[in-house]
Amino acid sequence: MQDHVTPRRVVILGGGFAGLFAARALRKSPVAVTLVDRRAHHLFQPLLYQCASGILSEGQIAQPLRGVLRRHHNVRCVLAEATDVDADARLVHARRPDGADVALPYDDLIVAVGMRQSYFGHDEFAAHAPGMKTLDDALDIRRRIYRAFETAETTADDRERQQWLTFALVGGGPTGVELAGQIREIAGHTLEREFQKIDSAKARVLLFEGSDAVLGAFGPRPARRAARTLQGLGVELHLGTRVIDVRADGLTVQDHDGRTTRFEARTVLWTAGVEAPPIAAALARATGAEQDRAGRILVEPDLTVPGHPEIRVTGDVMSLNRLPGLAEVAMQSGAYAGRLVRHAVEGRTKEPKPFKYVDLGSAAYIARGRAVVKVGPLHLSGFTGWLAWLFIHLAFLTGFRSRLGAVLSWSVAFATGSRRERAFTMPDTDVSAARTAGPKAPEPP
Repeated sequence: MQDHVTPRRVVILGGGFAGLFAARALRKSPVAVTLVDRRAHHLFQPLLYQCASGILSEGQIAQPLRGVLRRHHNVRCVLAEATDVDADARLVHARRPDGADVALPYDDLIVAVGMRQSYFGHDEFAAHAPGMKTLDDALDIRRRIYRAFETAETTADDRERQQWLTFALVGGGPTGVELAGQIREIAGHTLEREFQKIDSAKARVLLFEGSDAVLGAFGPRPARRAARTLQGLGVELHLGTRVIDVRADGLTVQDHDGRTTRFEARTVLWTAGVEAPPIAAALARATGAEQDRAGRILVEPDLTVPGHPEIRVTGDVMSLNRLPGLAEVAMQSGAYAGRLVRHAVEGRTKEPKPFKYVDLGSAAYIARGRAVVKVGPLHLSGFTGWLAWLFIHLAFLTGFRSRLGAVLSWSVAFATGSRRERAFTMPDTDVSAARTAGPKAPEPP
């Protein structure tokens, strides 16, 4: 006779909003939760651009997963990247940082892996135009932004100097709009009178968007307000354009009429388009699930994969009723998936209600005291919108330290225009060259 019962095994792939809220929903359940992520931190992704622009530090937008879940005694964190799923054997295959493989058995699987940057079939653009989906991306963009001004200061050639003082952003969604506004603030306020040879305020910020409006998902009125605010800051909008080439010294765009134009810019940042990571395709192969054009998994109304009630897909990587890839969708879908697992463990037999997303609105921070917020029929902009944006983001920041630190940093940035997190490092060119060249050949005797 057994003197114990093996708890139900729940594997959660991803420690973002969806995965975190799923784990929290299972906190008091008699289950053994294994949370798998290729990074050891939970990232508040909506504020990545503030880390990239020097307002917030990486520690204010990223918290260790083990620390966030330290009171969840039934949760085990595993640092690994999920590579495959065996739906018949109910196994997740993952790769640890040292390259070793690990197999994780499950009774329930919650997939919350999010999305990654998409270059629409032109992955070669990534070398010259980094995206912004991870903490490493944000720190790389910070380095590129402030390096551009430093390099322009010491450049003797006028044309090259203007190239370094030109910033091109591809994508007019929230990330592109927010980052464009921040670069203009850096150029016009943060770096004012810090250089001797260049006037940072004369830096150009170009924003390219394929549709006819920035923030198109917010609706016509907020989109128009955002466009006016950006133009008032000095951002040059190029709507109805498609990027067809990106190189180290600029990019080429094509308009609706097929005309191409070349723009010289030494800093190109990519904020357009997302696609599912490879594990989504692996899951689709293992279960026969369908994927949309971006690779998202089509799910049932209860977020399960058709034919596999033990697998639920949540957050950005799920495709259901054209729900947007927002943090609120991830939070609500993750919590929903966790609750359904909890109800199953508790023996509830009642048919679960379909997942229903409660729209809490959308918000985009453009500059100091200026933001655009849409909550149902309510549209806010300017300073009122900024206050609403501030409240929304404080409510969802993880951890007291993050909230307090963010308030202090925002207070300094708003009152003075300065940015405390401007530190960046440059690669050691001598060491890099030596590593590229390989070991030095011995000299002949």
